Amino acid sequence: MKSFYSDHVVLPLPLGHRFPAEKYRLLREQIAHEGILRTDEILPAEPATELQLLRVHSADYLERLVQGRMTEREMRRIGFPWSPALIERSRCSVGATLAASHTALAETVGINLAGGTHHAHTDFGAGFCVFNDVAVAARELLAQGQIERILIVDCDVHQGDGTAAIFADESCVFTFSIHGQGNFPFRKAKSDLDIGLPDDCDDRTYLSALEAGLAQAFDESDPQFVFYLAGADPFREDTFGRMRLTKAGLAARDRLVFGACADLGLPITVTMAGGYASRIGDTVEIHAETVRLAAQYFAAASRSHPACSHKG
Repeated sequence: MKSFYSDHVVLPLPLGHRFPAEKYRLLREQIAHEGILRTDEILPAEPATELQLLRVHSADYLERLVQGRMTEREMRRIGFPWSPALIERSRCSVGATLAASHTALAETVGINLAGGTHHAHTDFGAGFCVFNDVAVAARELLAQGQIERILIVDCDVHQGDGTAAIFADESCVFTFSIHGQGNFPFRKAKSDLDIGLPDDCDDRTYLSALEAGLAQAFDESDPQFVFYLAGADPFREDTFGRMRLTKAGLAARDRLVFGACADLGLPITVTMAGGYASRIGDTVEIHAETVRLAAQYFAAASRSHPACSHKG
């Protein structure tokens, strides 16, 4: 099983910034240390190309980002200070999801050890999201003609508003988001299936809702490929989460998603999405367990899948 990382490009953030960028390096080191993946299965990502990014993002947005001509207000909305390294890191994070998706087509599963930047819209970024990596990868798979129907399962605690807006008029991509209804973003987009849960939601309530949502999403989308945003932020100690899920509950969530895909023999790309626990080691542990479970469910099934042709 292959995973791809982007932390070889260091994200320069001011001291005390709320975003825990070091979690990605720590996760990469943890899965290597525990032997979850071999070192030759943990690979640096190449940056996404301009053509790939333009399948989702507007030319004006991309040009102003690259040239550093964003307004202060636009950068505040993203949540990061502008720098050339921010653009390169963001391009590599998209590249990791692209690489993981091509890997999944050939080997059942591919992992991005970052990604899940689902608040990025066509022409603006938000919520620590510059480019929408899953949307870019989904558009690439569709453009290449091997896949016709994609399901995006977004289990980050925050609604995938950017992804929902990007694919609002595209029946070939089904967006399913299960999230905190009262949490960011406070103006929700409309996914194909939204399950908004209350603050302080516990394991039992969450897993019951997810199980029902997965059944509906798979039935309505009949997917050939799945993207899974495995956010660690529903964890009860997450500073932005406002839910009460335990680590055991989050592992059970992963098993539900992986089990559904494995039962149907579907290729899946996994991204880590959000995670802001007060103790960064908790976030790393949750993400590492996701990678471990993916290896258990799919690594033995690393086999090629026949290409799917477009319908006439």
